[in-house]
Parts: sequence; structure tokens; C-alpha cells
Amino acid sequence: MRYDSHGTARVTTTEAHRLLRDAGAVLIDVRETDEFRAGHVPGARHVPLSRIVTADLPDTGPLVLICRSGTRSQRAAALLAARGVPAVDVRGGMRDWAAQGLPVEGVHGSAGAVI
Repeated sequence: MRYDSHGTARVTTTEAHRLLRDAGAVLIDVRETDEFRAGHVPGARHVPLSRIVTADLPDTGPLVLICRSGTRSQRAAALLAARGVPAVDVRGGMRDWAAQGLPVEGVHGSAGAVI
């Protein structure tokens, strides 16, 4: 785990996958609806960046935030940290997730694509 210049935790796709599998983490996808519908990590919750501070977020496990490249998820993690909500973001986002061969699904479980 690395930290950005603002002290926000950042993880690789491999570390994120491990957190989801082994630590009961909850994945929050902060992209826009069309991006999410095209392809997302199976089981991810969709909360666009514009609603992240007002969303009812789960408190049952660590929050892992993802977007297409890592920029929006980093911003979302910083916004949550400023409100005392711990979260990490995925460096490289969905592009790196898909490039690592990790699962991406579209609407209704079909094969997904990162747009």
C-alpha cells in the first residue's frame, strides 16, 4: 500500500483483489453510469463521484474505490478521508484491473468492457 501526497492510501489492482477476496472489503465504483454499465468488477457497488459524500456507504469492511484510471477514485478517497471515512483507491483503476485479466462484467453479467 502506498500513500499519495495528501496521505490517502492507494493500492494496486492485485492488492485490491486480495482485499476483496480476503479482507471482506467493499468495492465502490465511482465512474458514471454508462461506464459502470459497460463493464465493472462483479459485486461492485456503483456510487458516482458526484454522490460519494452523500451516499449511504457500508461500514462492514474496508472501502476500496475504483474508477477508469485512478484519478476519480483518488479524489473520492480524499473526500471521504476529509470526513473521517477510511478508504483506499485503486491505482490504474479499471484499465489496470482488466489488463491484469481480472473479471469485468457488463449489465446482467454479460462480458464487460472498460470505456
